[in-house]
Amino acid sequence: MQAVTLGPAGTYSHRAARAVADDVAFRESVTSIVQAVADGSFERGVVPIENSIEGSVTESLDAVANSEVSVVQEIVTPIRHALLAQSANFDVVASHSQALAQCRTYLEENYPDAKLEAVASTARGVERARADPTVAGIGHPDNAGDDLEIIAEDIQDQSSNATRFLVIGPESARSDAGGKSSLVVYPNANYPGLLLELLEAFAERDINLSRIESRPSGNRLGDYLFHIDADAGLYEERMQGALEEVEGIASNGWVRVLGSYDTRHVLY
Repeated sequence: MQAVTLGPAGTYSHRAARAVADDVAFRESVTSIVQAVADGSFERGVVPIENSIEGSVTESLDAVANSEVSVVQEIVTPIRHALLAQSANFDVVASHSQALAQCRTYLEENYPDAKLEAVASTARGVERARADPTVAGIGHPDNAGDDLEIIAEDIQDQSSNATRFLVIGPESARSDAGGKSSLVVYPNANYPGLLLELLEAFAERDINLSRIESRPSGNRLGDYLFHIDADAGLYEERMQGALEEVEGIASNGWVRVLGSYDTRHVLY
């Protein structure tokens, strides 16, 4: 099986994808990864969906909501950030915007004058550091190789830093088995108590929601869809009942059921 994820080689997404497939290809954006799975170019894609410090990856939420794909597994892995450079003398710190944000306090305290440059991935930042002695990258310590120094390790603002990745597949790979389910709900409505109705569909059946998040629908200002993660499998009667009620609430819109899956913890 071949998987596609954020490149180039050496990203945290790449590390997560290696738990799914030995053969890993790369794209430069989450949207292109999801599209490559939706159009059948790849059997699996691995995208970051949520970080314990910076929260949800909105590009991933939007790409999954707008594509005909399924979620077949989630991978949770700790994130260890290191500052990598040719020497301690640099003017720019380049990395993915999430990594820069996850190390904000460290950078402000130790390199307040450094320019922060957001690039497509942590690996791209490390590539910049290899090519330019005035640039430092943020990435896993193993990415230093033989030509970069590890200026500092574990520079993330919280030691509990971890990222949740979704393993996505085509719609045909959707499963009802698993301890967790994800769905996207677009009610195409706006009235007092709408969100409460959606929540009650799960609460009344003793289903815990581990995440609910609104995103703009893109149709008009103030119009939203909801990403929901529930701690129950689609095979369960209570989850089937909740889904039926939610579909009734969203009768003017739509509900995209992404599937049920289990969680895998991968340590690096």
